[in-house]
Amino acid sequence: MISIIIDYGINGQWRPEPKTRRDSMKRLDGRIALITAAGSGMGRAGALRFASEGAHVIVSDLNSEAAEKVVAEIKDAGGNATARALDVSDVDAIKATFDWIEQEFGILHILYNHAGIPGASGLEVTAEQYEKAMDINLRSAFFATQYSVPLLQKAAPKASIIFTSSTSGLVGSPFSPLYSLAKGGITVFMKAVAKRLGPDGIRSNAILPAMIETPMLSEFFGRNPGDDVEAVKKEFAKNVPLARAGSPDEVAAAAAFLASDDSSWITGTALPLDGGLLA
Repeated sequence: MISIIIDYGINGQWRPEPKTRRDSMKRLDGRIALITAAGSGMGRAGALRFASEGAHVIVSDLNSEAAEKVVAEIKDAGGNATARALDVSDVDAIKATFDWIEQEFGILHILYNHAGIPGASGLEVTAEQYEKAMDINLRSAFFATQYSVPLLQKAAPKASIIFTSSTSGLVGSPFSPLYSLAKGGITVFMKAVAKRLGPDGIRSNAILPAMIETPMLSEFFGRNPGDDVEAVKKEFAKNVPLARAGSPDEVAAAAAFLASDDSSWITGTALPLDGGLLA
C-alpha cells in the first residue's frame, strides 16, 4: 500500500510546499542580451519578454528615441535595460557597439540578430535596393555575430545566438526573390555558425516568422503602388491552417525559449513560426 501524506498546515488549510530557488528564478536571470531593431514590433516584444525573464536587455535601434521608450517600458515593469543607438548597415557602428558592451558588461549571453527590412518586389531591382536589403538583412547579422564571439565565449555554455530569418528564407517568396535571397542566406549562415561555434558552447538558431502583425507588415504586403494591403493579408491567410496572423508576443516567446537553458540541446535549428503555412 502507498500512503500519501497531505500537509494541511494551520487550521486545517492545505499548505503548498514553499517555492524552491529554481521555482523562483526566472529563465534569463543575470544574463546580458543584445537585440537589434528592438524599438518596435517583434524586436520590442522580444526586449520586453527577455527583461520579464530576468535579462538585462540592450535595446538597440536606428531610432534612438524608440529604443529609449522601450527601455522606459521595461524599467516601469521592474526590469533592467539600456538603450543603444545602432545603424546595423554601418559595420564600424556594429563593432563600436560590441566594444561598448565589453567595457560596460564584460560579457554577452544572448545575441538576437533581429534587424531586417522587406526586399523590393520582383526581379527588377536597382543595385541600391539590392545593397540595402543585403546590408541590413544579411551583412549586419554576419558582422554582429563575428564581433560577438569573444563576449559569448565568456558566457558559454549559456551563450545563444538567435537570428530572425523568415519562411521566405526556407521556401521561395513570390513577392520578393531578393528577400528570399537575404533570408535564405541567414538560415544557412545560422547552421554554419552552429557547427563552427558549437564546440565553444555557443548555440545558434533561427526563428522563421510568416505573417506577423507588426508595423512593418504593411510594407511586406504593400510593396507595389496600389496594393490593397488588407486584401493581400486576407488572401495570404487562406494558406495558413490557423487562419490568422501571428503576434509579436508569440515570436518573443519562441525567442525566449531559444535564449534559455530550456533549449540547451538545440542548435542549428530553423524554427518556423507560421501557423502551419509550411505544413
